[in-house]
Amino acid sequence: MTDYNQVFENNRKWVASKTATEADFFEKMADSQSPKYLYIGCSDSRVPTNEIMGLEAGEVFVHRNIANLVCNTDLNVMSVINYAVVHLEVKHIIVCGHYNCGGVKAAMQPQDLGILNPWLRNIRDVYRLHMDELNAITNEHDRYNRLVELNVQEQCINIIKTAAVQKMYTSKGYPTVHGWVYDLKNGLLKDLQIDFEGVLHEIQRIYDLTGQGLMKNDSE
Repeated sequence: MTDYNQVFENNRKWVASKTATEADFFEKMADSQSPKYLYIGCSDSRVPTNEIMGLEAGEVFVHRNIANLVCNTDLNVMSVINYAVVHLEVKHIIVCGHYNCGGVKAAMQPQDLGILNPWLRNIRDVYRLHMDELNAITNEHDRYNRLVELNVQEQCINIIKTAAVQKMYTSKGYPTVHGWVYDLKNGLLKDLQIDFEGVLHEIQRIYDLTGQGLMKNDSE
């Protein structure tokens, strides 16, 4: 592990490498930001956000928490989404989970985990929603990986339920929401191919917050 004091030496080397190729790099960074992407990922230290996307500083607005959850009662993530959509006008929102996620694994265990219980319940709720599919998977590791994917899917749906996303997409045609999973074993990203427009149309039967009366009965 890197020594604490070495971190500052690494920082100086990083600054030198940036200014060597672009003298005003930090002046430009300090001026403003206009990222195209909002990335909501897990806090896991093994997932370096910008690096896995091949993007530089200023190109990705980032929020991270345990198991990449998007809870409507979490003012942190809701504020991040609102700011990214309304003020930064990002074009893409990405929820990125990862295989071998400790939060998802903990949610699969039948035990009291104290302060983690209310947070992990959100993942257990995902399991409940997809219980038939998950219980049909006999291999525990494969079931675990599938829950990682389904958790990403449900968090994408939670984003699509928000007023900021619905209103911005209705008026300007963006952002779109994507679900990814990062594989720690090979470093590759998997696009879960979330049907953003299909999900948006379906959830607006109940969660329409555009004020344009898009909610419809199934019989219509």
